[in-house]
Amino acid sequence: METMLLPILVIFLLLIFKAIIIVKQKTAVIIQRFGKYVDHKEAGINFIIPFIDQKAGIVNLKVQQLDVEVETKTSDDVFVRLRISVQFQVMESLIKNAFYDLDDPLSQISSYVFDDVRAEVPKLELDDVFSKKDDIANAVKQNIANIMKDYGYNIVKTLITDIDPDHNVKESMNRINAAKRDKEAAIEEAEAKKIKIVKEAEAEAESKRLSGEGIAQQRLEIVRGFKESVEDFQKSLQDVTHEEVMQFVLLTQYFDTLNNVGSNSKNTSILIPHSPNAMKDFQDQIIQGTFVAEKLRDYTADKPEESA
Repeated sequence: METMLLPILVIFLLLIFKAIIIVKQKTAVIIQRFGKYVDHKEAGINFIIPFIDQKAGIVNLKVQQLDVEVETKTSDDVFVRLRISVQFQVMESLIKNAFYDLDDPLSQISSYVFDDVRAEVPKLELDDVFSKKDDIANAVKQNIANIMKDYGYNIVKTLITDIDPDHNVKESMNRINAAKRDKEAAIEEAEAKKIKIVKEAEAEAESKRLSGEGIAQQRLEIVRGFKESVEDFQKSLQDVTHEEVMQFVLLTQYFDTLNNVGSNSKNTSILIPHSPNAMKDFQDQIIQGTFVAEKLRDYTADKPEESA
């Protein structure tokens, strides 16, 4: 009796083992019965008819990515290589179509990408390919999505991840950009020099203006000092003449000048004449000039009377 139960128990356990299917998350198992599709099982524990129902395959329900490299030519006859990344996912409502309708889905998606890219890129110049890569990607996505939808594939996103022109073209573009940068740098440098020269000229003009105002103010103060000195001498010493006062003031200025020249080691000025007796000649010249000026003023004042 026990020997008969043992084979029955083994067969029973084998039937249970064959009847249970455990499906992983985000996958679906295709079930066929005598070679014909009957159902698909999703994530979790599932049961089938042992030895009659069979697993035909597993469908990945995750978002997958297919990288395709396409070489094509732009409208300005430049060959360029593009890398397109297509992100796609099997639609859960069309798992049967996704498994049975396409023999090699990845290759067929790649073929559609090749066709669409080579239809879009030749319309653009090389610079536009870089600036409008998102437009190209959206156009490719739209075209592929409309076609692959019937086969149970949803095109989630299409990205252009790399644009690689011909090597010689890249070198030419780099030289053009470098020359453009050098030109801009030269313009900026020249503008900076221009600003520097203008500012230096303005600073020099302002410096000369202030220096002239300072010299004029200095001379005004010197004249005012001479005037005050003469008036003070006349008030303190009643019997001192104008000539004596002038000679004393000039002699004082003479010695002050000698003192300034001697106290400055870097001074290269030469004072001529250097004798104090020369101050008498200097005074006589000033007095003589004053007399000439008075005669000219008297002559000018008398001339209208003679004419009358």
